[in-house]
Amino acid sequence: MKPIVKSSKLANVAYDIRGPVLDKARQMEEEGQKIIKLNIGNVAAFGLEPPDEIVQDMIRNMPHTAGYTDSKGLFAPRKAVVHYTQQKNVAGVTIDDVYLGNGASELIAMGMNALLNDGDEVLIPSPDYPLYTAVVGLSGGTPVHYLCDESTGWMPDIEHMKSKITPRTKALVVINPNNPTGALYPESVLREIVEVARTHQLIVFADEIYDKTLYDGETHTSISSLADDVLFVTVNGLSKNYRSCGYRSGWMVVSGEKRHAKDYIEGLNMLASLRLCANTPGQLAIQTALGGYQSINDLVAPTGRLCRQRDLAYELLSAIPGVSVVKPKAALYMFPKLDPKIYPIHDDQQFAYDLLSEQKVLIVQGTGFNWATPDHFRIVFLPNSDDLTEAIGRIAKFLEHYRKRHSA
Repeated sequence: MKPIVKSSKLANVAYDIRGPVLDKARQMEEEGQKIIKLNIGNVAAFGLEPPDEIVQDMIRNMPHTAGYTDSKGLFAPRKAVVHYTQQKNVAGVTIDDVYLGNGASELIAMGMNALLNDGDEVLIPSPDYPLYTAVVGLSGGTPVHYLCDESTGWMPDIEHMKSKITPRTKALVVINPNNPTGALYPESVLREIVEVARTHQLIVFADEIYDKTLYDGETHTSISSLADDVLFVTVNGLSKNYRSCGYRSGWMVVSGEKRHAKDYIEGLNMLASLRLCANTPGQLAIQTALGGYQSINDLVAPTGRLCRQRDLAYELLSAIPGVSVVKPKAALYMFPKLDPKIYPIHDDQQFAYDLLSEQKVLIVQGTGFNWATPDHFRIVFLPNSDDLTEAIGRIAKFLEHYRKRHSA
């Protein structure tokens, strides 16, 4: 029989956070081996549960959630999102500008699908969250990466961003707070990005899913609060700030220069209708989450679990010879660098395989985030302190053996 092959649209699509190395880890687990997983920000897997009031609200409402809702979502949670945008100083948002989705990921794909024609270009940070590169390609567009500079705390290189703009550029993506680096962009940098978008009439796609996961008293500025003459498409949700990944509850807000975007918004409405609606129980968690006690503040406080684990991971990684890391100001991740003189890695996926095989620790290699050189990797610092110490100790042991092998 003729083989059935996958679509050519998938030729350049990768998602190494759940890629081949994870497949190897699953195989090892099936064989009875215990793996320490530092590869994904699945917060509930590390004992970080959603606020109880969210869970109780969903349980109470479950008998009434069997029907479809409006394709954009229920009124009350969308109204709660409008109020949230007001708290973030984003002007002019109405309930019609809010779309609820099955997590932010669905809405990111929807936003790109509605916009892109074949060959249209979208500027995406490098390193990136690889979903953006994937969905731009699946939408027929071309992902173009602008550099973020490790020496400046992983800030976007504005001049490099400008140099990548062509007549085919339609939009740029800003991930702030940043995954995978943990960077938090100050208002001055965000204003520079807004000016680039304004000058070249680009749409700004803003990913703010970690906007409450902030350390050391830092504050987050929503880029969409800084202009009303640029079109912004902002995504957020409950998965990280409210430890509710599996509820698949997110939202997308269209704001700014909407007058010239009527046709694009029509496309968003059409795609929202095609998927019928977001899951109803997840929608019902939004109003309670946004209006309730913000327990994330306890976790990121100096004595909070997430802050303590961030500090521990930073200290342990920094103590390994040839390893440097920018201390995250936000989010749940670190993106350490391996000095190429000490660790001459040519294939960082193989490096991740070898670490997994020898030490049973699962990471994601840096090229999985569209970082060009094989000299970085990403970890989550979600495991409790004992497990985190054990995991990074195993990484240190593996790197010690690597140094000895290659120095010999």
